[in-house]
Amino acid sequence: MKIRFGLTVAAIALTAALSGITPAQAESIKVGLSKLLSYPATPIAIERGYFKEQGIDAEMVYFDSAQPVAVAVASGGVDFGVSGLSAAFYTLAGQGQLRMIAASGYEEPGFYNIVLLTSLKAWNAGLKTPKDIANHSVAVTQLGTSLQLNLGRIAEKFGVDLKTVDIKALQSNTNVVSSLLGGTVDAGIIPASPALALIEKGDVKVVSWVGDDVPGNTGSAAYTGTKTANDRGDLVKRFLVAYRKGAKDFHNAFTGPNGERKDGPDAPALLELLSKFSGTAIPDIEKATPYVDEQARIDVKEIKSQIAWYTAQGQIKGAVNADELIDSRYAIPLPGK
Repeated sequence: MKIRFGLTVAAIALTAALSGITPAQAESIKVGLSKLLSYPATPIAIERGYFKEQGIDAEMVYFDSAQPVAVAVASGGVDFGVSGLSAAFYTLAGQGQLRMIAASGYEEPGFYNIVLLTSLKAWNAGLKTPKDIANHSVAVTQLGTSLQLNLGRIAEKFGVDLKTVDIKALQSNTNVVSSLLGGTVDAGIIPASPALALIEKGDVKVVSWVGDDVPGNTGSAAYTGTKTANDRGDLVKRFLVAYRKGAKDFHNAFTGPNGERKDGPDAPALLELLSKFSGTAIPDIEKATPYVDEQARIDVKEIKSQIAWYTAQGQIKGAVNADELIDSRYAIPLPGK
């Protein structure tokens, strides 16, 4: 289903006319992602006509976790993906099938994006801090996802041997939430969007906000297939013009002059837009914004660190060269990274 939140036919036609491209000439693409606030640039760029300005008719295709997005991009099922950076993504990239072209959400202090929760049953039994997760069950969507990586980094920071944690792969955020509410797992690590209402009602308890405890993680990125990167360079460049406009709008709306979490004048409009995109109430969205770089620049050092972590866990098959994965024809690296 194509998402068109507020653009009228007249507005689309005017945008196309100003760009010199008629609607009939627009190039159709599919972008795979989940309905999570970690990926705001794409829905913003669609809603505000930035893709139309570039002669692109963008359709969002939804998935419930990161790994299927990477597979869909590699197989050609979708043209671009914006998702968490999983071991499957890195394995496919190492096989030469995927190329990273921009960043999406980062984990930074004050930007509440990924959260480690505990069930009420486990909380009442004493699981109240990150160091308490040893010898407990912790649910993730799938093994080899950025959620497991964040769990591993939390464990490392607080001196917990990850081998003592019983990690349960439940395939979807919905299943993780159900298991927490039912008390069949002790804890779970999920994006904030599906968690905030539960936290507000007191149905679960917060053990750790990843942005506060282990900041700096590049939680997600935009990427495309290697064939698209090589054969459709003009499309990739136009995609990125629109995508980066969306990223800049998000950054400016929710980030202060010193990189702190602070709402700007455009925040109310974007909160309404992203509420429609994610299906999450505006008060919850306001608390669940990730940090987004205004140019969607990539932290190359962090990507190399993730590859090393997944490799050490035995979850990446074959060697992955970060310098080949990050396509220098399109990506902008963070300075000093």
